[in-house]
Amino acid sequence: MQTRFRRVAVAVAVSAMLPLALTACSDSDSKDKAADSSSSGASSEKSDASSPSDDMGTMSEPFGPACSSVPKDGAGSFDGMAKDPVATAASNNPALSTLVSAVKKAGLVDTLNNAKDITVFAPTNDAFAKIPKADLDKVLADKAQLTKILTYHVVGKKLAPKDLEKGSFETLEKSKLTTSGSGESYKVNDSANVVCGNVKTANANVYIIDSVLMPKK
Repeated sequence: MQTRFRRVAVAVAVSAMLPLALTACSDSDSKDKAADSSSSGASSEKSDASSPSDDMGTMSEPFGPACSSVPKDGAGSFDGMAKDPVATAASNNPALSTLVSAVKKAGLVDTLNNAKDITVFAPTNDAFAKIPKADLDKVLADKAQLTKILTYHVVGKKLAPKDLEKGSFETLEKSKLTTSGSGESYKVNDSANVVCGNVKTANANVYIIDSVLMPKK
């Protein structure tokens, strides 16, 4: 009789403890899943947070030794030039005053400002100064010749630095110019160096160069 009573007591005790054990196990599993979910979420958030910096790393900024002379703020700064069409933007950059004067003499201000998605290779004042004064004055007085030279500096599409590595492009003057180089060092027609590249205006990409390009006659 006592033996039967002990067996019944043990069975009752086991029955009472089993649900508690299952509950504890279930609670433990839930906590583990919650921890895994939290860890996964944190990892996902960390991955998402790194995406913008990755994008920033691929953005291309103006480059070249002459970029340091561009005003830091105002209409002639990089931010200021980006808001204006190319002829207007160039007029706000002191280093391009001779080019702007030539564009005005040729009557090309509206042509350049109204063009869409172009690239302009813009000679600096020093580039024009390389031309003997008598020759430069003669060109500036000949509207047809001046227009031919200036339109030779314009390509009818936007060119990124990568496009210049080994390029050949038709200009608005209808003949071709060539580009070569890599990284932050590029040449145009093997005669002009890009001294400040990838400058953005409202309708153009601008590459400031240290020599005036001459189309083939």
